[in-house]
Parts: sequence; structure tokens; C-alpha cells
Amino acid sequence: MPGVLPAHVVILGGGTVGENAARVALGMGSRVTILERRSERMRYLDEILPHVETLMADPAAVRSAVGSADILIGAVHIPGARTPQLVTRAMVKKMKPRSVIVDVAIDQGGSCETSRPTSHAEPTYVAEGVLHYAVPNMPGAYGRTSTLALTNVTLAYLRTLAQTPLSRIVRDSPGIGKGIQAHAGHLTCRAVGEAQNLKAVTLESVLSR
Repeated sequence: MPGVLPAHVVILGGGTVGENAARVALGMGSRVTILERRSERMRYLDEILPHVETLMADPAAVRSAVGSADILIGAVHIPGARTPQLVTRAMVKKMKPRSVIVDVAIDQGGSCETSRPTSHAEPTYVAEGVLHYAVPNMPGAYGRTSTLALTNVTLAYLRTLAQTPLSRIVRDSPGIGKGIQAHAGHLTCRAVGEAQNLKAVTLESVLSR
């Protein structure tokens, strides 16, 4: 509305989730800030979302942005590993009263120290005066839509896995090889091994045996 400041939406992480959250927030007329660590991703976001502010996600920038946020969206994702807690309880205490945290990263532990998993039945709670929404598997609220979207993307990979020897898949489609977490009784994802304190080996070393 004229004469009223727009809500400030701060998004931690400029990946797929962060990008789409920014599109929704922009469509609602919000001021949007994305904090991201990868410079090439920041350039991409600047090109496709010219009205979004992008900042390097260093500790000082995170503290400043969180303090001014009306809505904070945690969209940090490290494949296979626990999400780093970028937002401390002390930072949450300094947020505006009744501001909102949506921690999409809760599936991997959450990006805020005050986040804890909730459910679709009881999705929110208040901590340090801030409303938190931290439902694991958020797409599960729309089961049919999310399932169709997922299978549309993954069906081609399933067909490849069913019809092609794994050694050839790893050679010809390295992207699929990076997604393999375990094979022949061996953990092949380093990030999972570090998170669970387990030994991990390379997929290539397992295939060569």
C-alpha cells in the first residue's frame, strides 16, 4: 500500500529453494535480501531477479540482515551434511517481536539455533518472541502435487539405473554418480560419513574391486 513500508524478507541461501522463495516474496511486494556464499550464484541471481538484494553471507552480513528481517527464510542446504546454524539464539532475540522464521533447512537440522521440528498438525511455535515454522518435508502438505513433480524429474534417472551398468553410469553421467550414497555395503558420501562419524570411501574405489 502507498505510504507503508514493505515487509523485509531475508533468505539464507540462494539455491533452488532460496530463488523460488524470493520469487514468491517479490510477487507479494516485499523487499527481498538473499545471502549467498557463491559469487557465481550471486551473479546469476542478480541477472534473473534484478529487484533482489544479494549479499555475501559472511557473519557480519548475516547478523545485520537477520536483525532487520520481518520474515527470515532458512534455505541453506549442504548435500548429505547437517545444515550449519548460521542464526544464533542471541540473533533471534534481537529480531523484531512477532517476526517470522521459516526454516526450510529443518530436514537437515535447521539453520537457526532456536529451530526444532514441528508437524503439519502443529506447525508453529514461538521462541524468543519470534514465530517459527519448521515442518520437515514441507511439500508433504500437498502430497499428490509434490509426488508428481518429483517423479517427473526422477523417472529418467530410475530408467537409467535400471538399464545401465553402474560403472558406465558413473563414467558417462557423473551427476548420477555424485548422488550415490552407498554401494556394496560401503558408504560413498564423505559428507554423510563426517556427519555420522563413519568411514567413507570413493565410489570409484568400490567399483574397481
